[in-house]
Amino acid sequence: MTKQKKKRNKLILIPLLLSLFFILLSVFYIIQWRQDNKRTEGQIKEINDIVQMEEKEDQQENIEIIEPKEISKEDPYFDYIKMNLIQVDFAELKKKNTDTVGWVQVGGTSINYPFVQTKDNSYYLNHSFDKSKNNSGWVFLDYRNNLDTLSKNTILYAHARYDKAMFGTLKNTLNERWQKEISNHVIKISTEYENSLWQIFSIYHIPTTNDYIQTDFASQEHFKVFIETLFKRSRFAFPTTVDENDFILTLSTCYGDKEKMVVHAKLIKKEKRV
Repeated sequence: MTKQKKKRNKLILIPLLLSLFFILLSVFYIIQWRQDNKRTEGQIKEINDIVQMEEKEDQQENIEIIEPKEISKEDPYFDYIKMNLIQVDFAELKKKNTDTVGWVQVGGTSINYPFVQTKDNSYYLNHSFDKSKNNSGWVFLDYRNNLDTLSKNTILYAHARYDKAMFGTLKNTLNERWQKEISNHVIKISTEYENSLWQIFSIYHIPTTNDYIQTDFASQEHFKVFIETLFKRSRFAFPTTVDENDFILTLSTCYGDKEKMVVHAKLIKKEKRV
């Protein structure tokens, strides 16, 4: 075989080997993705089997209604504050994972999970509820937040899984059909300290930035400007009144490779747990 022919064969062989390598790598990631999904499904089933959740009617002595200074006629606030809270018994969940700090439920989605908190915002990006290695991750609270003494902005993160687990259905909130069902516009939270309702006021996806994940603010004026920015970004014009005295909740996940999907809500009712 001539040197020229050998050289030509090598030039053909190299791209073939590279193609084979990338095919095998893709197969590996697909298998791993499916295994992660299966393990996550198992975790969710196990949690649902042991968790005790109830809808609670208001006990007036423990209920606090957060009334806005002003309210528009279109704002369904007075309907929302009549909605039942949820209360979760965390005893069994904390036996499974001592990092468990709360439970989140979002109307019109499949988001109905316990959430955890640790010393950073990276561990639960690739660990499941049982702390096993899993690229599905889990729903987690920003390490800077304290649920006993709320920050102005409380932030929950999770992956947007293609199998709809974790925050995979948060994008449902971008649909007109979701938006027209106003009962969807409430997020329910239960923690060991209190149960609470949060009224959604902004939904959007945006090129990846970290300007919406500030937890505390130098002044009420800074917080007011922050809120105005969130309102301007929203895909829908919610008739919700939010001012500098409010506390807000942020749900954050990925929207493709280069964007974030974000939902913001304000605290409207809470009940101290006794």
